Amino acid sequence: MKPVTRRPSQEEEEEKLLIELGRDRLDSRPSGPTPPSAGSKTLTEHVQDYWDTKLDRERTTTEVIMYVPEGTTVPWYEEYDYADLAAKKLEEEAEKAHKEKEEKVKRLRKKWEEEEEERLRQIPVHAEPKKCPPLGLESHRVDDDQLLASSQSHQGFSAQRGRLNMQSSGDEEGVYGGAWCAEPEEKNHWFEVDARREVEFTGVIVQGRNSDTAEDFVSTFYVSFSNDSRDWTVLHDGYAEWLFYGNVDRDSPVMVQFDWPTVARYIRILPQSWNGSLCLRVEVMACQLTSSFRSENEVNPTDNLDFRHHNYKDMRQMMKVINEECPNITRIYNIGKSSAGLKMYAMEISDNPGEHQTGEPEFRYTAGLHGNEALGRELLLLLMQFMCKEYNDNNPRVRRLVAGVRIHLVPSLNPDAYELAYEMGSEMGNWGLGHWTEEGYDIFQNFPDLNSVLWGAEDRGWVPRIVPNHHIPLPENFLNGSVALETKAIINWMERTPFVLGANLQGGEKVVAYPFDMQRPPKATGTLGSRRESNHEMNEETWARMQRQNGDALRETSDDTMFRWLAMSYAHSHLTMTETQRGSCHTDDISGGQGIINRASWKPVVGSMNDFSYLHTNCFELSVFLGCDKFPHESELPLEWENNREALLSFIEQVHRGIKGIVRDMEGKPLANATISVEGIKHDVKTAAAGDYWRLLNPGEYRVTARVDGHTLQTRLCIVGYDSGATPCSFTLAKSNWDRIKQIMVLHGKRPIRLVTKAPPRAGSDISGGSVGSVDTTKTGASGRMGGNSANSHNAERLRRLRLMRLRKMHQQRLRDNLSTTTTVATTTTTSAPTTTAELETESTTSWYDSWFPVESSYTEPTPAEVLTEIQESEPTQDYTFEYKFDDY
Repeated sequence: MKPVTRRPSQEEEEEKLLIELGRDRLDSRPSGPTPPSAGSKTLTEHVQDYWDTKLDRERTTTEVIMYVPEGTTVPWYEEYDYADLAAKKLEEEAEKAHKEKEEKVKRLRKKWEEEEEERLRQIPVHAEPKKCPPLGLESHRVDDDQLLASSQSHQGFSAQRGRLNMQSSGDEEGVYGGAWCAEPEEKNHWFEVDARREVEFTGVIVQGRNSDTAEDFVSTFYVSFSNDSRDWTVLHDGYAEWLFYGNVDRDSPVMVQFDWPTVARYIRILPQSWNGSLCLRVEVMACQLTSSFRSENEVNPTDNLDFRHHNYKDMRQMMKVINEECPNITRIYNIGKSSAGLKMYAMEISDNPGEHQTGEPEFRYTAGLHGNEALGRELLLLLMQFMCKEYNDNNPRVRRLVAGVRIHLVPSLNPDAYELAYEMGSEMGNWGLGHWTEEGYDIFQNFPDLNSVLWGAEDRGWVPRIVPNHHIPLPENFLNGSVALETKAIINWMERTPFVLGANLQGGEKVVAYPFDMQRPPKATGTLGSRRESNHEMNEETWARMQRQNGDALRETSDDTMFRWLAMSYAHSHLTMTETQRGSCHTDDISGGQGIINRASWKPVVGSMNDFSYLHTNCFELSVFLGCDKFPHESELPLEWENNREALLSFIEQVHRGIKGIVRDMEGKPLANATISVEGIKHDVKTAAAGDYWRLLNPGEYRVTARVDGHTLQTRLCIVGYDSGATPCSFTLAKSNWDRIKQIMVLHGKRPIRLVTKAPPRAGSDISGGSVGSVDTTKTGASGRMGGNSANSHNAERLRRLRLMRLRKMHQQRLRDNLSTTTTVATTTTTSAPTTTAELETESTTSWYDSWFPVESSYTEPTPAEVLTEIQESEPTQDYTFEYKFDDY
């Protein structure tokens, strides 16, 4: 059954139409006259209806749908023409599409703005720009071919001289200038650095020219970047080209940082104004971009260590942590205080810390003599960490070092100056900031000048009779003069510890320097010149060779070959020290490709720590210059540790090279301060308090002599092989009567002692108990006895001359070989009495140099009666024979 249909009323029809047109209520129509018929609608009314419909549609929240029943009749208004409604629909759709497009654009713009805000939030504000490490101009990680400039004023002022803290040779017009200087006639000036790959440039450090007279530096400059070195973009600050302000003096570095990093390969500095000549030294700050390709400067350290700079508080805390991790092999102590009251801490690493073990050598590493040379300080802290960790991990090499050597590590000998350099930062301190102590002393050159004492005595022939060639005492009142507190503490530390080998770590160059550090002044005798004038056959080559040999003699120690070996053991174990093809830090290669140099031939100094250690103690000490950058950035510490780790360990192992032993008396008691002499080497060492000694020697055979007051000397032949470990060479000395003889000489004012005795009885004579030497004679036998006395007198005179010649020959030989022994000069005078009694008058003279030539071990000290008997018998002196003993190996 069909539903009953009802024709809608006129109001219902209008409501339906309004709903279709977007109007939900009849009363929402605008007020006005009744709308005309469909045929009389105008275009203006359609537009008005469009905007009314659009407005109502935006206000509509619900949609009403009405179903028209079947069979209903068509309303009267459907007969109207709705052709304009199609156009209206098209306009609405176009407007809708345009609106959606605008909304999409708005959404995209809003998203971009949010992303931009997020990116800007991630970029540091101007107060804290991004910090990057130096690219490596000062440390020479940037090669010379990576530096380029628009021009150069002279040969010695090329772009390669434009590195931060570059030092000149002292000659203002020399080939080694103290900066890059541009040609003044050029109009466009620039200094270019090629990073060889794209990096993030964050800033530059500029510095003036190193000079004693000129005040040349750049005041203002621009910075530009490029990726192909052809198209350059000058850095803008958002409004114009960014003009940076540079230096106000020639020495102080000035850092300018960019507010945001710039990614490029090339960077140029464009000077705009300058003081004096246009001269510049530069360092560039840059970060490496993340890449799958590994850079040559990137190092992944294999050791889990603390690679950062430590101030005084951090250093003390680090040493404390290491001591807590390895309490059985470490000990912390201080050798003294600085002028500001800071303690100079040292760490001992040994299997028995705090005690000197007999037969175990003592070794030292020191650093921080100059406060701004921070690399050595950090390397010693890293060495402490490394040895502690490796010892706990049962590293056999480290355990062998700990068991066989007593190692002392002092990371900072000038803590006051380091704190000053640390506050300025790794790149902002100039070449001299923190170099001296707070009182203005250079600790390395603040030791007494013992070289002049030794050389003056040698020129006068006083060595070793009056002045020894070792353990030269301090000059009188030296410690009361201009001496730093740090120097006094170091001297006391050296004297109370029997060091054998050591090295002080410095910076500013990459080379190992060995003594002498002071050059010996040549004698004003003109011997070589007169020899050349007298020898007309000598060619120029021979003369030049003699001059070179004479020059070497003015700088070499008696242990020059040993020092050269020690220096090479460090330099050749270092990963880059022998790579001298690029030259040294400030000039061409100074080491001849070996990485070692004699300090006196390079930069001679007076009163150095190395010379003092060699002449005042047993310790052989060298200076290790670790690199061109005195205060490298923290990011470079892993690389420097990898370069120096093997060299640090290998140099410690050299303490076992040579001979060692103990000097005892016949009862087995150790003899302290016994002198150990090696034939052919004019430098002796002394035994420690326990009687033990160590003598660094290269492989070979050596005649070694041990002597001490109150005992006879002993000479042995000791062989040093190529195997690791020192050769045992001990001595046992017998007591002598020389102490008693010296007492007698002192009682007589050190004058010759005349001993007068009567002639001994001869065969066929009667001896009376009351008169020694008296004989019963007759007239008939008097003449025969007088004839015999004349013959005996002639033989005695001949034997006396023979004895004197042998003594003189022996003494000259000993002076040449520097071998000490004992001589006794005896003068026998026989006089014939006019009576029948013949008396023998004997004079025994003790020479003034006898105290320097004790008797050898194979000689037994005679009693006074035996001396008289020997003189009376007038037997000739036997030739000196050495006693050789070989150790069983």
